[in-house]
Amino acid sequence: MHYQPARFHAVCLSLALLAAATLAGTGAYAQQPTTRRVTPNTTALPLVNPPTIDGNVLTDPAWSQVPPTSGFTQVQPNEGLPATQRTEVWIGYTSEALYIGVVAYDDNPAGIIVADSRRDSSLDETDSFQVIIDGLLDRQNGLVFGTNPAGIEYDAQVTNEGSGGGFRGGGGGFNLNWDTTWEVDAMIGDYGWSAEMEIPFSALRYGSGAEQTWGINFQRTIRRNNEVAYWSPLNRQYTLQRVSEAGTVEGLRPPARRSLQFTPYALASAERGGVISSGTETNEEFGFDLKWGLSPSLTLDATYNTDFAQVEVDEQQVNLDRFSLFFPEKRPFFLENAGTFGVGNPREAELFFSRRIGVGPGGAAIPIEGGARLTGKVGRNTNVGLLRMRTEAVDGVAPQNDFSVLRLNQELPNRSTLGFMYVERDGDGSINNAASDDYNRTYAVDGRLGVGEDGRISSWLAKTETPGRNGDDLAFNVMALYSNQGWDLNAGFTEVQANFNPEVGFLSRREYRKYEARVFRRIRPQDFFNLYEIRPHANWYAYYDFEDYLETGYLHVDSHWEFANTMEIHTGINFTEEGVKEPFEIVDDVWVPVGRYKHRESQLVFQTNQGAPLSFYIQSRIGGFFGGDRVNLNPRVNYRIGERFSTELSWSHSDIKLPVPNGDFKVDVGQLRVSYSFTPRMSLQTLVQYNNQADTVAANIRFAWLQSANAGLYLVYNEVDEMGFKLRDNARQFIIKYSHILDFFN
Repeated sequence: MHYQPARFHAVCLSLALLAAATLAGTGAYAQQPTTRRVTPNTTALPLVNPPTIDGNVLTDPAWSQVPPTSGFTQVQPNEGLPATQRTEVWIGYTSEALYIGVVAYDDNPAGIIVADSRRDSSLDETDSFQVIIDGLLDRQNGLVFGTNPAGIEYDAQVTNEGSGGGFRGGGGGFNLNWDTTWEVDAMIGDYGWSAEMEIPFSALRYGSGAEQTWGINFQRTIRRNNEVAYWSPLNRQYTLQRVSEAGTVEGLRPPARRSLQFTPYALASAERGGVISSGTETNEEFGFDLKWGLSPSLTLDATYNTDFAQVEVDEQQVNLDRFSLFFPEKRPFFLENAGTFGVGNPREAELFFSRRIGVGPGGAAIPIEGGARLTGKVGRNTNVGLLRMRTEAVDGVAPQNDFSVLRLNQELPNRSTLGFMYVERDGDGSINNAASDDYNRTYAVDGRLGVGEDGRISSWLAKTETPGRNGDDLAFNVMALYSNQGWDLNAGFTEVQANFNPEVGFLSRREYRKYEARVFRRIRPQDFFNLYEIRPHANWYAYYDFEDYLETGYLHVDSHWEFANTMEIHTGINFTEEGVKEPFEIVDDVWVPVGRYKHRESQLVFQTNQGAPLSFYIQSRIGGFFGGDRVNLNPRVNYRIGERFSTELSWSHSDIKLPVPNGDFKVDVGQLRVSYSFTPRMSLQTLVQYNNQADTVAANIRFAWLQSANAGLYLVYNEVDEMGFKLRDNARQFIIKYSHILDFFN
């Protein structure tokens, strides 16, 4: 049959292209050998008096008795060489907090790049300093704290060394939306720049011993040199999230953990237009969040009348296929410790997807009465997660639902894990008029096996229970991955049966078998056209139904050419195949008929130095599309003035010509982001979006004056303008919200 040769030829082509790149690389380019290095060690000392958090490390007497830690090693651009600039770090503590001081010496202070001063803004395109703390010394999980010369607060959570990407999938990830209460300040001087951090012990997780050793690593970025250096050296394929290769800090005597925070909020809103036929509707709400540290490694979070008015709106998308779009979670309560509950394939088959709680069809909000979450560690190596939430009934839309999630995960040697998860939705039957049948359950086991230093095998198996759907209700995945300095290799298989139905999860499509493979090469040339790195690679996947009918086939062959000034060019080609079994409406009044569609398209990318005040990016995909042609262009322009003002204009334009009635059409989605930071804790952000298929322009304007983390004063204005023939007024909404953290032990 036709699909077997296609599958075979795709794999052969991928391997042949990568073999050619490899042969070229071994001749013309130099590769650094894999190196196993000695883990560094430092000591934290008790402080008689805490430092003044103003960024002035060199003249603060609190640091005078603490010996500095230094000796950073580059991972880029010159892997394995000492950092080009000296960095010194001081670590001390009191009975209440951990203190970190850093002096980032620089022989050219005028060359220091400060790109942004908003909380949690990216540290990739600015000079910066980050520390990861593994307080439980489990070598898999950690908390990241970072800053730049503007003194921003940057904090994040790493689970299972960031495996899985984002914060979803495989129980691992990097969660930038984790926030805690701490303080930092920085300054620039003729020596370079410096910063001081005060991290309350209540913000950390650690063991119960009197004197403790923690895992720790430091990262410094010198943006003008495109330089990244670590205190505990790493190989090029790893980042700060590689907790297993962090150094250690000894001599810590933290207190028995005491943490109790109560965060009440009050909100008032007014809205008119849209679904409101006349007049202005007003509303007042109040509620609270509670965070209680039950032990140094176990935290209970509770919420009542949960509200997320301050969260940025979803980015608009247009679905040009027959499968579900994915909208990421943005609500802080669900993002915190989200990696604990992440099992499945990110954006494709997620067994728990928190947007199923409180978000209805079309993104409509469903009121959340409240709930609780327990996360952390029991003992040294057992991760636990419990979540219980209740949403209100909405007539004709959703019943009252109780959601429950149980997650257990046992950490094993060499980055290995074994876990279990249970997910349940229990409705009141107000929609289907049968309370006894208004439920859904998911059971899952998952595991990860570390193979040597560079290999990993992961897998999960799940079963769902849905009234009226019996049998064929399993799904599973197995993935093997190998990553060293020069290569990334992975291959995997996923199966989702017809009745597998995780109602509190996410499935992009149903009833399929997926095969996938990836070959990725890193080559760092020496004196070759000013190139810093060349990354030839090939990605392949194929979705089949259970009758071996190829529904989607995709082969991407590409090479990324990164220059020493960080300019990049990507030169790729895609081979696509779509098997459409039922006609579907791609846009209004345009139908793609049943058939098999084989195409090729070019995929080109050009980007300038993204750390510069003015930068450009453009991606193009030009080729066949469902029997016709498509020209897709995605340009983006970024401009900033210092660290306070930044703007980004992006546009996605598709010119599509299909051999069907009304088949010539255009799709345009545009976004304009503007941000101004008055201080690192006070900012004004605007997001304006245009969608020609929905014929709308939408604006989301948010002013934030933060006390700490996500608490403070928010002023939010939302507007959706319908550009075509109007049956109703434009929707407008104004919200004022204030929340305040009451910390009973700090």
